[in-house]
Amino acid sequence: MASACNSGDNAPEAEKIEKEFTEFGNTRTDNYYWMNDRKNPKVMSYLKAENDYFDRTFLKKKKKLTDKIFKEMKDRVKEADSTAPYYENGYWYYIKYEKDKDYEIYCRKKDLDTSEEEILLDVNILAETNDYCDVDGIVISPNNNTMAYAIDTISRRRYEIRFFNLMTHSEMSGKIMNTDGDIVFANDSRTTFYVSKETTTLRPSKVFRHLVGMNSSQDKEIFYEEDEKYELTIEKSKSDEYIFINHNSTTTSEVRLISCSNPYKDPWVFRKREQGHEYYVDHCNGRFYIRTNEKGKNFCIMTCDSVAYDNNWEVLVPHRDSVLIQDFEVFDNYLVLEEMRDGLVCYEIMDLQTKKTHLLDFGQETYSAWTGYNPESKSKEFRYGYSSFNTPNSVILYNMETHEKKILKEDEVPTFNKDLYDVKRIMVTSQDSVKIPVSMLYKKGTDLTSENLVLQYAYGAYGYSEDDNFFQSIFSLVDRGFVFVIAHVRGGSEMGYSWYEDGKLLKKENTFNDFIDVSKYLINEGYTSPDKLFAMGGSAGGLLMGAIVNMNPELYKAVIAEVPFVDVVTTMLDPTIPLTTGEYEEWGNPNEEEYYNYILSYSPYDNVKEQDYPAMLVTTGLHDSQVQYWEPAKWVAKLRDYKTDNNPLYLYTNMKAGHSGNTGRYGNLKETAKVYTFILDIAGIKE
Repeated sequence: MASACNSGDNAPEAEKIEKEFTEFGNTRTDNYYWMNDRKNPKVMSYLKAENDYFDRTFLKKKKKLTDKIFKEMKDRVKEADSTAPYYENGYWYYIKYEKDKDYEIYCRKKDLDTSEEEILLDVNILAETNDYCDVDGIVISPNNNTMAYAIDTISRRRYEIRFFNLMTHSEMSGKIMNTDGDIVFANDSRTTFYVSKETTTLRPSKVFRHLVGMNSSQDKEIFYEEDEKYELTIEKSKSDEYIFINHNSTTTSEVRLISCSNPYKDPWVFRKREQGHEYYVDHCNGRFYIRTNEKGKNFCIMTCDSVAYDNNWEVLVPHRDSVLIQDFEVFDNYLVLEEMRDGLVCYEIMDLQTKKTHLLDFGQETYSAWTGYNPESKSKEFRYGYSSFNTPNSVILYNMETHEKKILKEDEVPTFNKDLYDVKRIMVTSQDSVKIPVSMLYKKGTDLTSENLVLQYAYGAYGYSEDDNFFQSIFSLVDRGFVFVIAHVRGGSEMGYSWYEDGKLLKKENTFNDFIDVSKYLINEGYTSPDKLFAMGGSAGGLLMGAIVNMNPELYKAVIAEVPFVDVVTTMLDPTIPLTTGEYEEWGNPNEEEYYNYILSYSPYDNVKEQDYPAMLVTTGLHDSQVQYWEPAKWVAKLRDYKTDNNPLYLYTNMKAGHSGNTGRYGNLKETAKVYTFILDIAGIKE
C-alpha cells in the first residue's frame, strides 16, 4: 500500500518483515510482528523515531499551548491539601499533600485535635530515586506497630512489599518481590498473607504466608490456583475474624477462608465453584453476607451463620430485574447496598433488626457516587463519595439512623466555579431499539447546535460502569467551547448485568454500534457535525476507537486512542501474554473457530483498510502490563501503510510508564496536556 499520510513530514516508516499465521484455514499476514520483541534494538529505535516525529512536527510547535493547558490544570489542584480523616483501631488516618510536591504523604494521629502528627510514609522521598513510583496504599498491623506498603517502580504492576517498624521508625528486613500489592495481617500482627504473580503472564496465582522480619525465601506457599482463567486476591473480613482468598474468573468465583486467629490452619472452601456462579463474601457480627447471582443475574444478598457455610444460605435481599446490586457494605446493625438503577448509582440501606429499607437521595439527574472506607463495624455512619460533571469530589458521612448527611470534605478546586456549567442526560435509541444513556457537560448558555465541538468518550467492557465523575482536566476543553459527552454503551453495567452481557463475547459489536449510533444521533439532531466531532477511549475503550475508525471514519474529525487493545486475535491466541487466558470469558477463545471468526471480524489491526481515516493520536506505555506496547505500535505502522488521507497520525510512547501513565499528582496532567493540545489544534483553536 502507498500512504499519503503526512507525506511532507517524513513520518517514520516501519520495516516490513512478513510473518504468516494460519488458523482454521485462514492465513493472516503480519508485517510488524517483529515489534513484539522488546529486546530488539530496532523496536526501541522505531518507538523513539515515532516519539521524535511527534515532538518535531507537533509538540515543539505547540509548546506554548501545551504549557498553558498544563498550567490551567495544575492551577485547579490545591497544592497544600489533605484527605478527610477516617478512624480505625484507635487512630485517625489521612493523606496530605504539600506545596510543590508531587506525591502523597501518609499520616496518622491518636487524637485529631491534640495529638502530634505521625508521618508514616512520604512517597516523595521514595520517588526521588525512581522515574516511576506507585505506592499501592499502606496496611497497619492490628497492634499498630508495623506498617506494610507495596511499591511499583517499573509500571508493570509487579509490587514489592516492604515493612516498616513504627516503634523504631526503621525499615525492616524481609522484602517480598513480585506481588499484586495486597497484604493482610493475621491477628497476631506478625503473620501475613500475600498473592504472588507469575513471571511471564503476571497472573496472580499463588498465596503465601510470611512472617514479618523473616526472609521471604522462607515463606510458605499455602495455595496455588491452577486454572489459568482465574486470578487470586486477598482481603480481610469486616469482623477481622477471617481472611478471604478470592478466586475470580470473568464469570465464576470461589472463596476460601483463613482464620485470623489460627493462621496456620489450611484454608477451606466457603462454597465450591460452579460455572457461571459469582459470589462475594463478607463477615460481620457473627454472620456471613453473600452477594450472589444464584437467584438471578442482577445478584441478590444471602446470609448464613458461622457454622453452615454451604447449604444454609438464606435470602436477605431478593433478586430484582430492574436493580443491579454492584456491591455491599455491612455493619453490625445496617446493610448498605450499592445498586445501579437506570444508569445511576444508588444506595439502599437496610436496618438489619427491622429489615426496613430506605434510599439515600442524591437529588440530581446525573452524578457519580462510590463507597468510601468504612472499617468500623459498630458505626451507624456510612462514608461515601459523591461528585458530578460540575461538582468536585465530596466525602460525606451519612447517619443511617437519623438519615442526616454531613459533608466531611468537598475538594477545593481553585479557579473553578461550578455555577458556570450545565449537565444533561439524554437517552439515544440504538439501531436495535435499545435506549443508550448519554451524559453531557457544557458551559452554561451554550447553544447546542451543529456548530458545537464535541468530545465523545466511552469504555464499554468488563461490566465497568462509566460514572459521571468530576474530571477537573476536561474544563480546559469545555472552557474553549467543547461539549463533553459520555456514551454509556453496552459492555458496561449501567443498565444492569444484561447491559454487560449484551456487549461481550459474540455480542461485542453492540458496543461499537452503540457508540456509532450516539455519534449519528448527535450529528442528526444538530448537537454537532462530523468536522467537529472527536472520539476518545482507552484500553478496552481503545479497542472501541479502533473499531469505529474502521467502520465509520467519516463521522469523526479526530480520534484519540489511549493504550488501545487493538491486535485482538494475535494477543488472544498467545497464552504467554499477560491477561490472555483470563480474558477468554470476556472476548471469547479464538482457539475455537466460532470465536476466532467473530473476533477476526472486528479486531482493529486485522481490519485496517485502504480508506480515509480521521486525524489520530495513539498513546502507549513501554512497560504496559495490560496492553503490550507493540499493539498500538503495530497498528499505527499498518495505518500509515494503508490510509489514503493527509490527516495527522501520531504514536506517542511513554518510555518510563505503563498502562496508567505517569505517577504523581502532576505527571498525568503533563500527558493530558499533550492530548488536549492535539485536540485543540485539530479543532483550529490556537490558545
